[in-house]
Amino acid sequence: MAEVTPDLRHIPKDRAYAQLHAHLIAVLAGIDDDIAGMATMSALIHHGFRHLWTGFYRVVGPNLLRVGPYQGTLGCLDIAFGRGVCGTAAAERRTVVVPEVDRFPGHIACDARSKSEIVVPVFDAAGALIAVLDIDSDRRSTFDQEDANGLERIMRWFAGEGRG
Repeated sequence: MAEVTPDLRHIPKDRAYAQLHAHLIAVLAGIDDDIAGMATMSALIHHGFRHLWTGFYRVVGPNLLRVGPYQGTLGCLDIAFGRGVCGTAAAERRTVVVPEVDRFPGHIACDARSKSEIVVPVFDAAGALIAVLDIDSDRRSTFDQEDANGLERIMRWFAGEGRG
């Protein structure tokens, strides 16, 4: 199946995320596989917005995240809960928006070009943390509350919202 990746860079964020959400729901219709969902979301978000790095870190043990499906250069392989932006989002179970990564205490620089970052926790239907979505930009102050709201809505797919 040949899918089109929409270019979302030049439309208002609220419309971009609404379009992306609808597109993802259509592409993932009938799919009940978290890894396939992560891979598809990584690709569509990454290429739709032309981010530096877009991907998932999966919960693989007590207080440990491991890189999952992603788009971009090599990512860190393992991140402990509480370390860096990803580990903080996992430990606190909340979205973390970082306008300037060099000002975030303990930031883990997997790619020196990263200037800003957003990390969104991913929960399953039972409310268990299964992963975090990590997105890096090569520009400062790329992400804001609109991004958080749009990405949190998309991540609810893992909890069953929009699954067919």
